[in-house]
Amino acid sequence: QVQLVESGGGLVQDGDSLRLSCAASGRSVSSPVMGWFRQAPGKERDLVAFANLRFGTTSYADSVKGRFTISRDDAKNTVYLQMNSLKPEDTAVYYCAARKSPTYAMRWDEYDYWGQGTQVTVSS
Repeated sequence: QVQLVESGGGLVQDGDSLRLSCAASGRSVSSPVMGWFRQAPGKERDLVAFANLRFGTTSYADSVKGRFTISRDDAKNTVYLQMNSLKPEDTAVYYCAARKSPTYAMRWDEYDYWGQGTQVTVSS
């Protein structure tokens, strides 16, 4: 079992930056595939950033490409989502997720472990 705990959300203004953290613990913390999802009220949970930590590959949703960066600190078993140039439409609950399979997946139901989520609110 893998436990994931997100932190770093908050209320910011249009154009500001935030860094979200996802601390992993438990068995198999070396899960190679991590994703950051977000879910706004009344909308589906969408993948915004994906990382295969074993191969160092990343992928981003078009809406965040060039503004968000996923990274990791192996010593801390932590994955980060650096979010720059935030916009009001980025407002959502952000979740980190881990996947047992090493392959790319963009649907939320393809991930096996989830954090509790952290709220990000961007005011205009």
